[in-house]
Amino acid sequence: MSACRLRERLTARLRSSVRAKLLALVLAPLAVGVPILLGLVWTWGTQAYERLLTYKISSDMVTAHEYFDRVRIGVGHEVQAAAESHRLALHLPLRASAEVELSALLANLAVARGLDFLHLLDRDGRVLASAHNEFPPALPRAAWPAVAAALAGDAHTTVERLTAGQLEEIDPALRRRARLDLVPTRAAAPDPRSVEDRGLIFHAAAPVRDAQGRPLGVLEGGVLLNGNLDIVDRINAIVYREGSLPLGSRGTATLFLDDVRIATNVHLFEGRRALGTRVSQAVRDYVLGRGETWLGTAFVVNDDYVSGYEPVADGRGERVGMLYVGFLEQPFRSALHLALGALFLVFIVLSGWGTVLSLRWARSVFQPIERMNAVIQRVERGEAAARVGEVASRDELGRLAGEFDHLLDTLAAKREELQRWAEELDAKVAERTRELSEANEHLRRAQQQLVMSEKLAAIGELTAGVAHEINNPVAVIQGNLDVLRDVLGEAAGPVRGEIRLIHQQADRIRQIVTKLLQFARPGDFAGYVEEVDVNAVLADCLLLTRHNMEKRRIEIERRKHASLPVEINRSELQQVLINLIVNAIQAMPQGGTLTLVSENWVEHDLPLGVVLRVRDTGQGIAPENLSSIFDPFFTTKKGSGTGLGLSISYTIVERYGGRITVDSRPGEGAEFAVWLRREPLYDAAPEAPRFMRRWDIAGA
Repeated sequence: MSACRLRERLTARLRSSVRAKLLALVLAPLAVGVPILLGLVWTWGTQAYERLLTYKISSDMVTAHEYFDRVRIGVGHEVQAAAESHRLALHLPLRASAEVELSALLANLAVARGLDFLHLLDRDGRVLASAHNEFPPALPRAAWPAVAAALAGDAHTTVERLTAGQLEEIDPALRRRARLDLVPTRAAAPDPRSVEDRGLIFHAAAPVRDAQGRPLGVLEGGVLLNGNLDIVDRINAIVYREGSLPLGSRGTATLFLDDVRIATNVHLFEGRRALGTRVSQAVRDYVLGRGETWLGTAFVVNDDYVSGYEPVADGRGERVGMLYVGFLEQPFRSALHLALGALFLVFIVLSGWGTVLSLRWARSVFQPIERMNAVIQRVERGEAAARVGEVASRDELGRLAGEFDHLLDTLAAKREELQRWAEELDAKVAERTRELSEANEHLRRAQQQLVMSEKLAAIGELTAGVAHEINNPVAVIQGNLDVLRDVLGEAAGPVRGEIRLIHQQADRIRQIVTKLLQFARPGDFAGYVEEVDVNAVLADCLLLTRHNMEKRRIEIERRKHASLPVEINRSELQQVLINLIVNAIQAMPQGGTLTLVSENWVEHDLPLGVVLRVRDTGQGIAPENLSSIFDPFFTTKKGSGTGLGLSISYTIVERYGGRITVDSRPGEGAEFAVWLRREPLYDAAPEAPRFMRRWDIAGA
């Protein structure tokens, strides 16, 4: 009950006091935010610390792996160099009479090359002589991966795990060197053995050849890794050279046979290395069981190390041991805790100073408010009309809000009135601006229309004269070409292609002149109007352009939904549609789909005519070209085309009161729509087509 009463008292205090609310606002961020911030700093710092150590041990693992691999390759090079010894090749054919000399030679080569054993094998893998064993292995050794590769003609080096019997067979001294007493190790996997008598070796073999390069046998040798402290000490010296580990940490390197340390510089206690100790079962399962590399903190013998364990595989791909590098973690973790502790101390000191300053600032806020509240109370005692209604807040600010309620209502009413006046003024200004804009637009259109009409008139006069002057020579050229072909007869064979080309180019000149005339004086080319079935015209256009589609492997989709006839010149409509279809075909050079759609044009439930749509799956039209595609002489086909096809098509459709719209997005093709009325609405000035109405067409 005391806790509930205390909570009620605090709640009442907060509801009735500005001072209490300000104190709560000031202290709440410090009481809540600082612990959260410190927690985030601790979390992020710890995560960054773990990532840094993981990156460090990963880099160390790479260095250790490269040196271990270099030592393995070095053993192979030593065996190969011994196999290439001239003296060995001379003694090999005489093995029956020189066995003692061969053994002495192999012993000298083994010592010179730093090898623990060296055997000379015949071409069947049987041992001919041994460097250190008076009773060399009797069974063939061709099953060993390194020996098998050497018998095939290639030198090869592997890591191999040997049993005690195999070590005894190679050299009894190797078995004695490999033997280790197992030391009970915390968290290791259960193992009934008390002795590790197996061996881990670098196993190398190389072919022996005579002077003519003929194979004589195989030289097999290797190095025992059990107790080989030189390798791990060298790895440790390379990976953790002096000064590479700050804060008093120390690095270690270890070779494992399965999970047993057979060569290490980790110490059980002063002066004794931890040979015969074993790795934890968690690491064993992760590295030897799953074949993955362990990177992270692990307990090593008697302390936590930032560790890297890498599986070591033999010549058959079986995991037989591990390579380890690591460094003592405690100095780094102590440094982390020291840094975070210092950072936390700084945060706490700054938060304390911030609390003091915030309280002083809060006092400067609530003291003026309390004085204003006293003034309001005096006003209340003299003027009853100044009292406000019930409000949710019970503190000084709530009372102040109540006293100013009426004033705020008045100000709000005035502000609404001013806002209404401002909106009316804005509406009038916008209306006048729109009227001026429309007037300017009409003026600009009229100017553009006048300029275009003058240009078209000039082009018409010029084109009529040019057409007359050009068509006559073109007709003479074509006529004389026919005469030339008839007169030459069979003799025209060598130049028949050139004659045909001249004839085609002359006809092209005639067509260009005709298009210019049709563009400049469209009224002269207008035909009679008839009632046309647009679906039939579309079918005719497909027949006329089908050969172009077949060459480009273009598929056709047709949807005939139009049921209304239109009044138009059939040839002119066919010209418009063929022009749009040809443009669509040219937009799909690698093939695609051409879609032709006819549908009724209905607005407000009134049938106005039909709409014909030509859609391609090409690259589309660039946005900057959409506003210009219906302009005279505008073309994107550099080197071909006159830029009049769409202009003439638009003129023809507009003459009958229709329009052409285009919708295109880059990479998604383009769609041209031809809107035709059932009954044409003729333009009052057909000789001056309104090409400048691009804003009604492009991008519609």
